[in-house]
Amino acid sequence: MREGLSVGLRLLQSLVLLNCLYYGQCKPWDIFHNYSLPVRYTSRSSQIDTVNKVQKHGAISPVPSPSSTSGAFMPLLAPSPLAPYGNSSMPLLSGMCTLNFSAAENMVAVTAVDCWGSFAPFLANVICCPQLQATLTVLIGQSSKTSGVLALETKHANYCLSDVQKILTSQGANENLQKICAIHPSNLSGGSCPITDVNEFESTVDLSKLLAACEKVDAVKECCSQVCQSAVSEAARRIALSDSSLSNPMGMPNSPPHSTTIDDCMRVVYRWLASRLDPDGAKQVLRRISNCNVNKACPLVFPTTKNISIDCGGVIGNQTACCKTLANYISHLQRQSFITNLQAVDCAALLGIQLQKANITGNIYELCHVTLKDFTPQESGCLLPSLPSDATFDQSAGFSFTCDLNDNIAAPWPSSSLVSTPSCNKSITLPALPTAAPSQGGQGKKPLLSLLLVFFAVLLAL
Repeated sequence: MREGLSVGLRLLQSLVLLNCLYYGQCKPWDIFHNYSLPVRYTSRSSQIDTVNKVQKHGAISPVPSPSSTSGAFMPLLAPSPLAPYGNSSMPLLSGMCTLNFSAAENMVAVTAVDCWGSFAPFLANVICCPQLQATLTVLIGQSSKTSGVLALETKHANYCLSDVQKILTSQGANENLQKICAIHPSNLSGGSCPITDVNEFESTVDLSKLLAACEKVDAVKECCSQVCQSAVSEAARRIALSDSSLSNPMGMPNSPPHSTTIDDCMRVVYRWLASRLDPDGAKQVLRRISNCNVNKACPLVFPTTKNISIDCGGVIGNQTACCKTLANYISHLQRQSFITNLQAVDCAALLGIQLQKANITGNIYELCHVTLKDFTPQESGCLLPSLPSDATFDQSAGFSFTCDLNDNIAAPWPSSSLVSTPSCNKSITLPALPTAAPSQGGQGKKPLLSLLLVFFAVLLAL
């Protein structure tokens, strides 16, 4: 194995050198700092495919720009031909889970792709975990049609969560999804919500009002108008207060329900909605609502900016040293996760405010040519769409997901004169994305990432 790694490393050096000589514009620092996604892959087959399928849209907005064009490609390692849609056998399940997995079979398959293998941690915040949460909600909701209950008992929740993980893993998903998505058996139970019985729920909640608000959810407007979310909150409060009204027959004023109880009851409300909608419709509603929360804040964790303040603080004496330190800092951010275009704006602003507090007064984003794509993994800088999306897999094309913004859009430096506003009130104007230059005679430039993927493929074959 050590000999194989040595051969692989020599091949990588040769490929990089060839790329530099051929294109004549290599910057060694850019090569190894821009490519920061560690693709860990254990193949059950010696066959490895690549995919060159990326779509992108124009502006950084929940609504794709009419001027958007398809262009650049981003190659990704495909999963083993046996996963997720191969001839994998059904895993041995506990036999103690009451969920009807066949009721949401397609959703489970989509979740396996969205949470595929070593990509799951990088897609967790935007794609994998929202899809997994929606799948669990639909499974419980659909099963309530026969069980009459909108929650699982704790002992059954343990078995069901384990069974879901086994099924997803057998189809190619990461084997540590409970840890990656912070899902616990209690998330499948009723928690502190006093009502989980379907009949009791339906006699307490205004069902027509809830369905009218949530049967169709506008992916853009919902995040601001919160029509469905408000209806769900109202229903959750009503069932949370039902326990208080029973325990207080004298009609004395009741204290408001605890926020934890409201959250638990909201899960119950979403499960009821999932029981009244078909699985695809329920998934669409749940993903669109969760996406509002996804785009609200930057998910990246920012380490200390001490080194940047040393090289970039006050009057910058050495611009090269300043930009190198900033780039090194950002390279650590790139190892965390893929983010949406709207999240990238928030991340740039959040880091900028942190830098300003560290006595960095000048716009070092402009000085060092920092772009929005610098806040996300991959040498090609893929930013995910702000609207819900899924990864895809097929035997011929492999594994891929959509990039919404893949060009050098300058990262906005925060201005002290501007007050931070919610995403739905933001007015962000970005330059139109340039059309990708067509290749000439099949000799158009290919990203260095493709060479690196060849390297990984060789390592796996050794």
